[in-house]
Amino acid sequence: MIFKKIILLLCILGVVSTLTAQSMYQQFADSEMKRFPEAWQLDHGKRLYFGYSQGLGCLAMLKVAEKTGDKKYFNYVEKWADTLINEKGEIHLYELSAYNVDFVNSGKILFELYEKTKKEKYRLAIETLVHQLKYQPTTLEGGYWHKLIYPHQIWLDGVYMTGPFLAKYAKLSKQDQYYDKAIDEILITAKHTLDTRTGLYYHAWDESKKQAWANPKTGQSPNFWGRSIGWYFMAVIDVLDELPLDYPRRDQLIQLAQSLAKTLANYQDDEGLWWQVIDQPKKERNYQEASVNSMFLYAYSKGINKKYLSESYMALVHKLYQGIQGRLLKKENGLWSLVQCNAVAGLGGNPYRDGSYDYYVGERIRENDTKATGPFIMGCIESGF
Repeated sequence: MIFKKIILLLCILGVVSTLTAQSMYQQFADSEMKRFPEAWQLDHGKRLYFGYSQGLGCLAMLKVAEKTGDKKYFNYVEKWADTLINEKGEIHLYELSAYNVDFVNSGKILFELYEKTKKEKYRLAIETLVHQLKYQPTTLEGGYWHKLIYPHQIWLDGVYMTGPFLAKYAKLSKQDQYYDKAIDEILITAKHTLDTRTGLYYHAWDESKKQAWANPKTGQSPNFWGRSIGWYFMAVIDVLDELPLDYPRRDQLIQLAQSLAKTLANYQDDEGLWWQVIDQPKKERNYQEASVNSMFLYAYSKGINKKYLSESYMALVHKLYQGIQGRLLKKENGLWSLVQCNAVAGLGGNPYRDGSYDYYVGERIRENDTKATGPFIMGCIESGF
């Protein structure tokens, strides 16, 4: 891998520490498993639940299993899924009536579990989630509402939850309509959340324009939240990974990824990092946030490896990793941790989240949030760290 060769050369030259040549992805995955011995505990989980954060962390563990050949990572994930899903394919605490796209994200791990174990219950659970998406409420153009309780709203987060899952299902079922739906999700969202002045994407769009956070003319939310753009960037890259090479509109997604990559490079700071509110670095209370940087590490690195993005971005990736290493990564008591993770952010609800700058910088910060650690592990795999 090109990344690995460059890192080894840099280590020889003393440009970066030897730490980066020692499979950080495996070291960090091992730290997560020691910190959270059961996969339901990922993201500081308190109960057995088909949560999107646990699904993201487990997806990273499956990639470590594939990379290393060590079954302990696969077994960690399979034990979680096996406990959650009964023989009928019913998912513990899953509620179809919520029409919540977050549920769909964990479904991504079921494709590999089904392939490796041949347990029919995993295939049935996949079909349960596909059934949800068949009836998920949508905007007039067909973009999924984020949840039933958030009517008429498309969030960038939701594109990651649904798009790659749909593309994986298209491959499994050999039904191209699901490729088309995954592409639709990305392009419809871009149409309504892209800010043409900056090239950045707003966190969400309200078709009804009735939400207090929505611009009354455009329906867009008021700020550029780093992690939401990270979700979207990863979604585009992961959907491309599933599409046949000659599939219609594939080139549009590649162009979108390239445009976003170019835009984001303009907002990388001198230390190689991006901030919670991405276009206002160093403003009071803003901070270099771990999940957005981990997500960009993954999206840029995979995009380069798959040749969706230019190899010229490798310098950006190395600067990013050095920034994470210097500012966001620490080791205590033998375990690696990521700090400065935004625990959660959203829009609407009760108490009401207004999407303001003060809202985003005021949300809770913690360590080892899986929205940061999962993409960090996957980013390190892709970049060879």
